[in-house]
Amino acid sequence: MAERLVIISDMWGSKKGLWITSYLGYLQQYFNITFYDSQQLANLKVAVNSEENIHNAFVNGGIDTAVAHLLKKEKEPAHYLCFSMGGAIAWKAGLLGLPMKSFYGVSATRVRSEKAKPQCEINLMFGDNDMYRPKSSWYDQVGVESELVPGFGHNMYTDDKIIQKVSLDLLNLVTHKAKTGKDNKKEKAV
Repeated sequence: MAERLVIISDMWGSKKGLWITSYLGYLQQYFNITFYDSQQLANLKVAVNSEENIHNAFVNGGIDTAVAHLLKKEKEPAHYLCFSMGGAIAWKAGLLGLPMKSFYGVSATRVRSEKAKPQCEINLMFGDNDMYRPKSSWYDQVGVESELVPGFGHNMYTDDKIIQKVSLDLLNLVTHKAKTGKDNKKEKAV
């Protein structure tokens, strides 16, 4: 039986998310996938779809609404793959008891303000040019590792090289667990 993988989009949802089809193409044959558009989870309704308006709508209640909806929808343990704002949503839901087998956040914005971490294997990836990534001291305070990718900014998750790497990481995670029958914590250099 295939492992469950929940994917949560960035703040643009499926509106600017053609790149998400590449992840689905790589992963759908190995996982039972559920995809959530973060704007739909948050019930966002903005008059003008500008980056500033969407971001403000998330920060001013949208994240909390999305977390509440995710907690209502997801009751079974699953692996989570989250992008940007989707990472903030899943992280907060994980702190509130969302059953997570693992969390893989790519450019997971706003986690930098969290003081605790979900109780599961955590993989964080940021571009070294991402202005929204946590400061190095945050990793020690929260107790997580991160992979820093040279030459990339915040939207690195839309690049085909990153899509391939993340997909391979997820496949290795579940195939390794299937072979050994146990969870294996990976250490990554910051």
